[in-house]
Amino acid sequence: MQDVISRTPLQVTNVACPSGLLPSGSTLFCDFDGPIADVSNRYYNTYQLALTATQADYAAQGLSLPIRRLTKGQFWYMKQNRLPDTTIADWSGLSGSQIEDFLAHVERLVNCSSLLDQDLLQPGVRSALATLQDRQIRVVIVTLRQASQVLDFLHQYDLATAICQIYGPDSAKIAYSNRTQHKICQLKAAIADQSLLGVDMTHSWMIGDTEADVCAGQAIGLPTLALTCGIRSSIYLKGFAPTGVQRDLYNAVRYLTNPV
Repeated sequence: MQDVISRTPLQVTNVACPSGLLPSGSTLFCDFDGPIADVSNRYYNTYQLALTATQADYAAQGLSLPIRRLTKGQFWYMKQNRLPDTTIADWSGLSGSQIEDFLAHVERLVNCSSLLDQDLLQPGVRSALATLQDRQIRVVIVTLRQASQVLDFLHQYDLATAICQIYGPDSAKIAYSNRTQHKICQLKAAIADQSLLGVDMTHSWMIGDTEADVCAGQAIGLPTLALTCGIRSSIYLKGFAPTGVQRDLYNAVRYLTNPV
């Protein structure tokens, strides 16, 4: 691991990045949650625990809430199509101040260590990172997850040496909100540092599973690949006009490294 960094955004100029293959020595900027880590179990269990906690709050006041628990499929469909948590709470039987209580529990629970341990490695990631290493393509993670959390996960799966650098925020609360501006700031910092290191970014790409990743890449001038294995659906992602859409990191790497 060369560097694990949480940085303030740096001012950089747009990078001209024509579409095409990733040659040896180039850099791939990649989101973490979604492309590398499958967070669906953690998010769904956070939802369930927050519902239970909200129900308990009102039970302590002698009130009964008509909770309707969504299945994981229903919950994940709503997340993939960017329906807000307030809508998810409403569909689960909550209203008014009950929703505010529920959202507070979600924010409190989502980054608990016991729930973070439920994140899994996405299928095909190990093979994809091995291919990039073999071709001497640098992988720089640009994430809204804390860098220390990312590094712990990579060590758990013995993949830390496959990553050159990690750019993440200081706060653990930013990742769940997934603000596009936060991702743009992190990507700008990463691009600026690569320039200072003398890295040629002519063929660099940005890969991610949300609108924040696509918009951040576009704001910098990078071609983008949107992945549908994470928290956004293919139809939703296509609305942001990424350069391409792929199922997962494995297929994205095949697309970028195989001759056209």
